[in-house]
Order: sequence, then structure tokens, then C-alpha cells
Amino acid sequence: MGWSLLILGLALWWGAHLFKRLRPGQRAAMGNAGKGAVALALLISIVLMVIGFRATPYIAVWTPPSFMIHINNTLMVFALWLASPAGQKGRILNRVRHPMLAGVKLWAFAHLLVNGDLASIVLFGGLLAWAVVEVIVINRAEPEWTPPAPGTLAKDAMFFAISVVLLGVIGMIHGWLGYWPFPQ
Repeated sequence: MGWSLLILGLALWWGAHLFKRLRPGQRAAMGNAGKGAVALALLISIVLMVIGFRATPYIAVWTPPSFMIHINNTLMVFALWLASPAGQKGRILNRVRHPMLAGVKLWAFAHLLVNGDLASIVLFGGLLAWAVVEVIVINRAEPEWTPPAPGTLAKDAMFFAISVVLLGVIGMIHGWLGYWPFPQ
């Protein structure tokens, strides 16, 4: 049952995100109600992925070396920073077209480095593949892009500091769930 829920959640995540790009006419016909429907589908997909992931049996595929934890945590700070508003309000990420998707790709890759079980590979690999496909689909649908006006380095620094604090908070939540992400 866990595998079915995990895969169904991933499929719903992919479908809800790609719906606007692959079926623009149908999405436009839904109007504002479509935003609510997509948001609900995404919420359901997350619930399905979490329940499915937690219900799958542990099947070891490889054993990550312990130093990968340090690499993961370093990459996570940058993933959080990419996913922050720094891309629009800062100077450094100003020319990154899809900072949120770049953050998701980095997040998924970092988690693949420290999780060698099959469910993690399916979950994080599936989300990494989705982010790659999403960038390709968006770039094909909207090939022209102009970066916004650059912000300040102070905003970059502020969002980076917030990312470090957020990593600590997320680490604590992981710990409460039984996955301590920091070296002891």
C-alpha cells in the first residue's frame, strides 16, 4: 500500500504542476477555480507522498558514507536560499530564471546523497526528475525571459542568513520525526 500511495502522490504532483503547461486551454477554462483545484491536488499529493513514504518497507540499495551528511547540509542551505525570494530581491541570483526549481533540484539531489533506500530514491529521484522536466516545459512554452531589476547584496545576505536559520528549524522538525540530519 505504501508504494502505491507514494507513486500516486508523485504522479499527482507531476500532473498538477504540468497541467497548466500541457493543457493550457483546459486550465484557462477553469478560471480562478482552477487555482484552488491545483492547490488542492498539490496538497493531496504531498499527503500521499508522506504517508506512502512512511509506509514503505526499508529496502537498502546503497549505504551513504557519513561525510555525505556534511555535503547534504551545505547543499540544503543553498537549496533554501535558491527557493527564497533572493532571486527576485537580491543581486546574486537575479539572472537565475527558475530559482525555486533550482532549489528543488538541489534539495532532491542533496537528499539522494544521504538516503540509500529505495523509497528515498523513488521520492527524491521522482521530484528531481519533475523539476528538470518542469524547467524544460516552461522554457519551451515561454522561451523569452527578461531578468527582473537586480536587488541588493544586503537582501542576498539577509535571505542567506534566513536560510541558515531555516535549515536549523527544518533539522529540528526532522529530528522530531525520527530523522536527525546533523552529525553527532
